[in-house]
Amino acid sequence: MATNAVMQKLVSQTRIPIIGSPMFLVSGIDLVVAQCTAGIIGTFPTLNARPQEELPKWIEEIKARLAAYKASHPNEIVSPFGVNLIVHPSNPRWEGDLEICAQHEVPIYITSLHAPNKVVERVHPYGGIVLHDVTNAKHARKAIDAGVDGLILVANGAGGHAGSINPIALVNEIRSFYDGPLILSGCMSRGKDVLAAQALGCDFAYLGTRFIPTKESSAQAAYQQMIVDADSTDIIYSPFFTGVPGNYLKPSIVAAGIDPEVVREAKTGGSNGGAVNMNKDTRPKTWKDIWGAGQGVGSIQKIQSIREVIDEMIEEYQATRKRLLA
Repeated sequence: MATNAVMQKLVSQTRIPIIGSPMFLVSGIDLVVAQCTAGIIGTFPTLNARPQEELPKWIEEIKARLAAYKASHPNEIVSPFGVNLIVHPSNPRWEGDLEICAQHEVPIYITSLHAPNKVVERVHPYGGIVLHDVTNAKHARKAIDAGVDGLILVANGAGGHAGSINPIALVNEIRSFYDGPLILSGCMSRGKDVLAAQALGCDFAYLGTRFIPTKESSAQAAYQQMIVDADSTDIIYSPFFTGVPGNYLKPSIVAAGIDPEVVREAKTGGSNGGAVNMNKDTRPKTWKDIWGAGQGVGSIQKIQSIREVIDEMIEEYQATRKRLLA
Protein backbone atom coordinates (compact mmCIF):
# COMPACT_ATOMS: atom_id res chain seq x y z
CA MET A 1 0.00 0.00 0.00
CA ALA A 2 1.58 3.26 -1.15
CA THR A 3 1.09 6.16 1.19
CA ASN A 4 2.74 9.24 2.66
CA ALA A 5 2.99 10.98 6.01
CA VAL A 6 -0.22 12.95 5.44
CA MET A 7 -2.24 9.83 4.65
CA GLN A 8 -0.63 7.83 7.45
CA LYS A 9 -1.74 10.49 9.89
CA LEU A 10 -5.24 10.45 8.43
CA VAL A 11 -5.49 6.66 8.73
CA SER A 12 -4.32 6.90 12.36
CA GLN A 13 -7.28 9.21 13.05
CA THR A 14 -9.81 6.48 12.23
CA ARG A 15 -10.88 3.22 13.85
CA ILE A 16 -11.20 1.64 10.41
CA PRO A 17 -9.96 3.25 7.16
CA ILE A 18 -13.28 4.44 5.74
CA ILE A 19 -14.32 7.77 4.28
CA GLY A 20 -18.08 8.29 4.23
CA SER A 21 -18.77 9.70 0.80
CA PRO A 22 -20.65 13.01 0.53
CA MET A 23 -24.21 12.35 -0.67
CA PHE A 24 -26.48 15.06 -2.02
CA LEU A 25 -29.59 15.51 0.17
CA VAL A 26 -28.45 12.62 2.40
CA SER A 27 -25.30 13.76 4.21
CA GLY A 28 -26.24 16.31 6.86
CA ILE A 29 -24.80 17.52 10.12
CA ASP A 30 -26.10 14.56 12.14
CA LEU A 31 -24.70 11.99 9.72
CA VAL A 32 -21.27 13.63 9.58
CA VAL A 33 -21.02 13.96 13.36
CA ALA A 34 -22.15 10.35 13.84
CA GLN A 35 -19.57 9.11 11.35
CA CYS A 36 -16.70 11.07 12.89
CA THR A 37 -17.57 10.09 16.47
CA ALA A 38 -17.87 6.45 15.39
CA GLY A 39 -14.32 6.63 14.06
CA ILE A 40 -14.53 7.20 10.30
CA ILE A 41 -14.15 10.35 8.20
CA GLY A 42 -17.52 11.98 7.60
CA THR A 43 -18.15 14.36 4.69
CA PHE A 44 -20.97 16.37 3.15
CA PRO A 45 -21.51 18.28 -0.13
CA THR A 46 -21.37 22.01 0.47
CA LEU A 47 -24.51 22.24 -1.69
CA ASN A 48 -26.48 20.46 1.05
CA ALA A 49 -26.16 23.61 3.17
CA ARG A 50 -28.70 25.88 1.54
CA PRO A 51 -28.71 28.77 1.07
CA GLN A 52 -24.98 29.42 1.03
CA GLU A 53 -25.27 31.47 4.22
CA GLU A 54 -25.98 28.19 6.05
CA LEU A 55 -22.60 26.70 5.15
CA PRO A 56 -20.51 28.44 7.84
CA LYS A 57 -23.20 27.53 10.39
CA TRP A 58 -22.93 23.85 9.39
CA ILE A 59 -19.15 23.88 9.70
CA GLU A 60 -19.24 25.62 13.07
CA GLU A 61 -21.85 23.22 14.45
CA ILE A 62 -19.95 20.15 13.26
CA LYS A 63 -16.74 21.45 14.83
CA ALA A 64 -18.48 22.30 18.10
CA ARG A 65 -20.23 18.94 18.37
CA LEU A 66 -17.06 16.99 17.59
CA ALA A 67 -15.08 19.01 20.13
CA ALA A 68 -17.74 18.45 22.78
CA TYR A 69 -17.80 14.72 22.11
CA LYS A 70 -14.01 14.52 22.30
CA ALA A 71 -14.01 16.43 25.58
CA SER A 72 -16.48 13.98 27.13
CA HIS A 73 -14.84 10.90 25.54
CA PRO A 74 -11.11 11.69 25.73
CA ASN A 75 -9.99 8.12 25.10
CA GLU A 76 -12.01 7.64 21.91
CA ILE A 77 -10.92 8.33 18.35
CA VAL A 78 -12.85 11.21 16.82
CA SER A 79 -12.11 11.40 13.11
CA PRO A 80 -11.83 14.60 11.05
CA PHE A 81 -14.55 15.74 8.65
CA GLY A 82 -14.52 17.02 5.11
CA VAL A 83 -16.57 18.74 2.42
CA ASN A 84 -17.27 18.02 -1.23
CA LEU A 85 -16.88 20.79 -3.79
CA ILE A 86 -18.28 20.36 -7.30
CA VAL A 87 -15.54 22.31 -9.07
CA HIS A 88 -17.38 23.02 -12.29
CA PRO A 89 -18.81 26.10 -14.08
CA SER A 90 -22.31 24.63 -13.69
CA ASN A 91 -21.97 25.16 -9.93
CA PRO A 92 -21.92 28.94 -9.39
CA ARG A 93 -21.39 28.49 -5.64
CA TRP A 94 -18.16 26.55 -5.61
CA GLU A 95 -15.66 29.41 -5.35
CA GLY A 96 -17.67 31.11 -2.60
CA ASP A 97 -18.05 27.78 -0.80
CA LEU A 98 -14.31 27.22 -1.09
CA GLU A 99 -13.57 30.57 0.52
CA ILE A 100 -15.99 29.90 3.40
CA CYS A 101 -14.48 26.47 4.02
CA ALA A 102 -10.93 27.77 3.81
CA GLN A 103 -11.67 30.58 6.26
CA HIS A 104 -12.90 27.91 8.69
CA GLU A 105 -9.90 25.70 7.85
CA VAL A 106 -11.93 22.63 6.95
CA PRO A 107 -9.38 19.78 7.09
CA ILE A 108 -10.42 17.66 4.07
CA TYR A 109 -11.77 18.52 0.62
CA ILE A 110 -13.23 16.10 -1.91
CA THR A 111 -13.33 17.70 -5.35
CA SER A 112 -15.26 16.54 -8.40
CA LEU A 113 -15.76 17.12 -12.14
CA HIS A 114 -12.86 19.51 -12.87
CA ALA A 115 -9.14 19.79 -12.10
CA PRO A 116 -9.00 21.36 -8.59
CA ASN A 117 -5.99 23.64 -9.00
CA LYS A 118 -7.63 26.58 -7.21
CA VAL A 119 -8.69 24.39 -4.30
CA VAL A 120 -5.16 23.04 -3.85
CA GLU A 121 -3.69 26.54 -3.98
CA ARG A 122 -6.15 27.85 -1.41
CA VAL A 123 -6.12 25.09 1.21
CA HIS A 124 -2.59 23.66 1.13
CA PRO A 125 -1.08 26.70 2.88
CA TYR A 126 -3.01 25.93 6.08
CA GLY A 127 -2.56 22.15 5.81
CA GLY A 128 -5.84 21.19 4.15
CA ILE A 129 -5.99 17.88 2.28
CA VAL A 130 -7.45 17.63 -1.23
CA LEU A 131 -8.75 14.31 -2.59
CA HIS A 132 -10.18 14.19 -6.11
CA ASP A 133 -12.83 11.92 -7.66
CA VAL A 134 -11.67 10.17 -10.84
CA THR A 135 -13.18 7.47 -13.02
CA ASN A 136 -10.29 6.84 -15.41
CA ALA A 137 -6.57 7.39 -15.98
CA LYS A 138 -7.08 10.59 -17.98
CA HIS A 139 -8.85 12.30 -15.10
CA ALA A 140 -6.31 10.91 -12.65
CA ARG A 141 -3.38 12.47 -14.49
CA LYS A 142 -5.08 15.87 -14.54
CA ALA A 143 -5.71 15.69 -10.79
CA ILE A 144 -2.11 14.65 -10.12
CA ASP A 145 -0.86 17.60 -12.18
CA ALA A 146 -3.07 19.86 -10.03
CA GLY A 147 -1.22 18.71 -6.91
CA VAL A 148 -3.93 16.75 -5.09
CA ASP A 149 -3.03 14.71 -2.01
CA GLY A 150 -4.83 11.57 -3.16
CA LEU A 151 -7.19 10.10 -5.71
CA ILE A 152 -10.66 8.68 -5.11
CA LEU A 153 -11.22 5.95 -7.68
CA VAL A 154 -14.95 5.92 -8.43
CA ALA A 155 -15.22 2.50 -10.02
CA ASN A 156 -18.00 0.44 -11.57
CA GLY A 157 -20.81 -0.26 -9.12
CA ALA A 158 -20.48 2.88 -7.03
CA GLY A 159 -23.65 4.76 -6.12
CA GLY A 160 -24.71 7.93 -7.89
CA HIS A 161 -22.44 9.23 -10.66
CA ALA A 162 -19.91 6.45 -11.17
CA GLY A 163 -17.36 5.10 -13.59
CA SER A 164 -17.62 1.95 -15.67
CA ILE A 165 -14.23 0.35 -14.97
CA ASN A 166 -13.89 -2.67 -12.69
CA PRO A 167 -12.36 -1.67 -9.31
CA ILE A 168 -9.43 -4.11 -9.64
CA ALA A 169 -8.64 -2.98 -13.18
CA LEU A 170 -8.89 0.70 -12.24
CA VAL A 171 -6.60 0.38 -9.20
CA ASN A 172 -3.97 -1.53 -11.17
CA GLU A 173 -4.05 0.92 -14.06
CA ILE A 174 -3.68 3.97 -11.83
CA ARG A 175 -0.93 2.26 -9.82
CA SER A 176 1.08 1.83 -13.05
CA PHE A 177 1.89 5.56 -13.00
CA TYR A 178 0.93 6.83 -9.51
CA ASP A 179 2.33 5.71 -6.18
CA GLY A 180 0.43 8.15 -3.98
CA PRO A 181 -2.63 7.66 -1.77
CA LEU A 182 -5.68 5.94 -3.26
CA ILE A 183 -9.23 5.72 -1.94
CA LEU A 184 -11.45 3.09 -3.58
CA SER A 185 -15.18 3.44 -4.24
CA GLY A 186 -17.58 0.88 -5.65
CA CYS A 187 -19.84 -1.90 -4.28
CA MET A 188 -18.37 -1.93 -0.75
CA SER A 189 -20.61 -2.23 2.31
CA ARG A 190 -18.88 -4.73 4.63
CA GLY A 191 -15.83 -4.74 6.87
CA LYS A 192 -14.12 -7.38 4.73
CA ASP A 193 -14.60 -5.09 1.71
CA VAL A 194 -12.43 -2.48 3.42
CA LEU A 195 -9.68 -5.06 3.91
CA ALA A 196 -10.01 -6.04 0.24
CA ALA A 197 -9.47 -2.41 -0.78
CA GLN A 198 -6.29 -2.36 1.30
CA ALA A 199 -5.16 -5.63 -0.25
CA LEU A 200 -5.46 -3.98 -3.66
CA GLY A 201 -3.10 -1.24 -2.48
CA CYS A 202 -5.55 1.45 -1.39
CA ASP A 203 -5.35 3.53 1.79
CA PHE A 204 -9.08 4.02 2.36
CA ALA A 205 -12.40 2.56 1.31
CA TYR A 206 -15.02 5.11 0.22
CA LEU A 207 -18.57 4.12 1.21
CA GLY A 208 -21.84 5.91 0.63
CA THR A 209 -24.79 3.60 0.02
CA ARG A 210 -24.17 1.70 3.25
CA PHE A 211 -24.86 4.86 5.26
CA ILE A 212 -28.11 5.87 3.56
CA PRO A 213 -30.31 3.51 5.62
CA THR A 214 -29.13 4.80 9.00
CA LYS A 215 -30.87 6.62 11.80
CA GLU A 216 -28.72 9.73 11.31
CA SER A 217 -29.19 9.93 7.54
CA SER A 218 -31.23 12.71 5.98
CA ALA A 219 -32.66 10.28 3.39
CA GLN A 220 -36.41 9.81 3.30
CA ALA A 221 -37.74 6.76 5.11
CA ALA A 222 -38.99 5.27 1.83
CA TYR A 223 -35.51 5.69 0.30
CA GLN A 224 -33.90 3.92 3.24
CA GLN A 225 -36.35 1.03 3.10
CA MET A 226 -35.93 0.72 -0.66
CA ILE A 227 -32.21 0.14 -0.18
CA VAL A 228 -32.86 -2.49 2.49
CA ASP A 229 -35.28 -4.28 0.15
CA ALA A 230 -33.09 -4.01 -2.96
CA ASP A 231 -30.45 -6.25 -4.47
CA SER A 232 -27.91 -5.67 -7.23
CA THR A 233 -30.45 -6.36 -9.98
CA ASP A 234 -32.37 -3.28 -8.83
CA ILE A 235 -29.52 -0.96 -9.85
CA ILE A 236 -29.60 0.68 -13.29
CA TYR A 237 -26.54 2.46 -14.72
CA SER A 238 -27.54 5.22 -17.12
CA PRO A 239 -26.93 8.85 -18.18
CA PHE A 240 -30.71 9.25 -18.63
CA PHE A 241 -31.32 11.72 -15.80
CA THR A 242 -28.31 14.04 -15.79
CA GLY A 243 -26.33 13.29 -18.93
CA VAL A 244 -23.57 11.75 -16.77
CA PRO A 245 -23.75 7.97 -16.20
CA GLY A 246 -24.87 7.02 -12.72
CA ASN A 247 -26.36 4.15 -10.71
CA TYR A 248 -29.99 4.47 -9.64
CA LEU A 249 -32.59 2.37 -7.84
CA LYS A 250 -35.01 0.87 -10.36
CA PRO A 251 -37.98 0.97 -7.94
CA SER A 252 -37.61 4.76 -7.64
CA ILE A 253 -37.65 5.04 -11.44
CA VAL A 254 -40.80 2.94 -11.62
CA ALA A 255 -42.41 5.03 -8.86
CA ALA A 256 -41.74 8.15 -10.94
CA GLY A 257 -43.70 6.65 -13.83
CA ILE A 258 -40.71 6.05 -16.11
CA ASP A 259 -40.03 2.83 -18.00
CA PRO A 260 -36.77 1.37 -16.58
CA GLU A 261 -35.89 -0.11 -19.99
CA VAL A 262 -35.92 3.35 -21.57
CA VAL A 263 -33.54 4.49 -18.84
CA ARG A 264 -31.33 1.43 -19.23
CA GLU A 265 -31.00 1.90 -22.99
CA ALA A 266 -30.09 5.58 -22.84
CA LYS A 267 -26.65 6.38 -24.18
CA THR A 268 -24.52 9.46 -23.64
CA GLY A 269 -24.71 11.45 -26.86
CA GLY A 270 -27.03 8.86 -28.41
CA SER A 271 -30.04 9.43 -30.62
CA ASN A 272 -32.15 10.21 -27.57
CA GLY A 273 -29.69 12.86 -26.45
CA GLY A 274 -28.59 10.94 -23.38
CA ALA A 275 -30.45 12.71 -20.60
CA VAL A 276 -34.23 12.77 -20.55
CA ASN A 277 -35.78 15.95 -21.95
CA MET A 278 -38.86 16.69 -19.87
CA ASN A 279 -40.57 19.79 -18.62
CA LYS A 280 -38.52 21.02 -15.67
CA ASP A 281 -41.67 21.72 -13.69
CA THR A 282 -43.01 18.18 -13.97
CA ARG A 283 -40.03 15.88 -14.45
CA PRO A 284 -38.85 13.86 -11.45
CA LYS A 285 -35.91 15.46 -9.70
CA THR A 286 -32.73 13.42 -9.67
CA TRP A 287 -31.65 12.57 -6.11
CA LYS A 288 -34.91 13.89 -4.64
CA ASP A 289 -37.29 11.60 -6.58
CA ILE A 290 -34.87 9.36 -8.48
CA TRP A 291 -32.61 7.78 -5.88
CA GLY A 292 -29.00 6.76 -6.31
CA ALA A 293 -27.44 3.62 -4.87
CA GLY A 294 -24.50 1.31 -5.53
CA GLN A 295 -24.43 -2.36 -6.45
CA GLY A 296 -23.57 -3.31 -2.87
CA VAL A 297 -27.18 -2.88 -1.74
CA GLY A 298 -27.77 -6.63 -1.56
CA SER A 299 -25.76 -7.01 1.64
CA ILE A 300 -27.62 -4.24 3.49
CA GLN A 301 -30.33 -5.90 5.55
CA LYS A 302 -31.59 -3.34 8.05
CA ILE A 303 -31.68 0.28 9.20
CA GLN A 304 -29.18 0.88 12.00
CA SER A 305 -27.33 3.67 13.74
CA ILE A 306 -23.97 4.70 12.35
CA ARG A 307 -22.26 3.42 15.49
CA GLU A 308 -23.84 -0.02 15.05
CA VAL A 309 -22.78 -0.14 11.39
CA ILE A 310 -19.18 0.83 12.13
CA ASP A 311 -18.83 -1.50 15.11
CA GLU A 312 -20.04 -4.41 12.96
CA MET A 313 -17.67 -3.45 10.16
CA ILE A 314 -14.70 -3.31 12.53
CA GLU A 315 -15.57 -6.70 13.99
CA GLU A 316 -15.77 -8.29 10.54
CA TYR A 317 -12.65 -6.47 9.33
CA GLN A 318 -10.60 -7.73 12.26
CA ALA A 319 -11.98 -11.27 12.04
CA THR A 320 -11.24 -11.46 8.30
CA ARG A 321 -7.73 -10.10 8.77
CA LYS A 322 -7.06 -12.61 11.55
CA ARG A 323 -8.31 -15.48 9.40
CA LEU A 324 -6.12 -14.46 6.46
CA LEU A 325 -3.03 -14.00 8.61
CA ALA A 326 -3.59 -17.43 10.15
